Amino acid sequence: MGDHSHGDPNTSGTVATAGQGQVEKFQDPGLPPHRPRLADKDPRAEKRAERQVAILFAVSIIGTLLFFVGYFAIRLDESTAISTLRLQNMLLGLGTAFAMLGIGVGIVHWAKTLMPDHEVAEERHEVRPEEDRQVAEKMIGQILDESGIKRRPLIRNTLLGAGVLAILPAIGIFRDLSKNINPDVLRHTMWDEGVRLARDPEGTPIRAADVTIGSAFHVIPEGLNDLHEGKLNEKAKAVVLLMRLNPEDLQVSPGREDWNYNGIVAYSKICTHVGCPVALYEQQTHHLLCPCHQSTFDLTQECKVIFGPAAHPLPQLPITVDSEGYLVARSDFQSPVGPSFWERG
Repeated sequence: MGDHSHGDPNTSGTVATAGQGQVEKFQDPGLPPHRPRLADKDPRAEKRAERQVAILFAVSIIGTLLFFVGYFAIRLDESTAISTLRLQNMLLGLGTAFAMLGIGVGIVHWAKTLMPDHEVAEERHEVRPEEDRQVAEKMIGQILDESGIKRRPLIRNTLLGAGVLAILPAIGIFRDLSKNINPDVLRHTMWDEGVRLARDPEGTPIRAADVTIGSAFHVIPEGLNDLHEGKLNEKAKAVVLLMRLNPEDLQVSPGREDWNYNGIVAYSKICTHVGCPVALYEQQTHHLLCPCHQSTFDLTQECKVIFGPAAHPLPQLPITVDSEGYLVARSDFQSPVGPSFWERG
């Protein structure tokens, strides 16, 4: 106890000073004792765990095969029933999930039940360039020995099979993005001079008087619903968003003065990033948003990109009205619709 009679904090003991009450350093407790797992003690448990890992890898193989069936065996066309489309989506989703989860869970289960789990503490040491190769070779050999892949052919073979098959769906998908696809496919749509703008999906034409400030319409070319072949492909290229703003809010570029009608503008609904449908319109800010990757387009600046990964503005459809007051296209889009990796004029 310090002397409290004078109330001096430096001598009374009420305030700690340097050197008082130093705590001794903690000693390194070392590694905890190793607790062997059931598979370490029981050969039957080890074999059971090996079979479980192999089954998980086999599940991955089955998932990849399901993906193949959904992607290659089920073909879609204009007459495809909605139930067939749902079946394909289910096979693609379940196949991808099983293929990825089978490998991931299998490797985790393998590591937790069969690979050595001893904790190791190693001192840092200076790596000498001459010894790099030998050290790396030793490490790889140690990893192979500890994983047991050399002496567990069932796990090794199922893992190889699952891994090889798992990358094939990606190859099949990327095959559809061949460089040989003609970019002019997205350069021309059903829109042409005099084609009326119609409501999607009804197909009824739209009068200019029906479009009020702040409203938004999902639009297709009139006559699209009458197609018997290629309807979905044509719709995928030609879908449009139609909105009306105060004409004073529009910033019109030279040469586009007659592309809108009294503040009514029409833009492609296909995002220029990866082709998702741009379907969200903020009336107060005049922004169009893509829900996939949050690309944002400013309607007052001819759908200029103001946020997100899209690299190009949405293509504008030039419009006017006919003698009956219906909105019609002046021409086709002046630039190709769709993602920006397609060629553009």
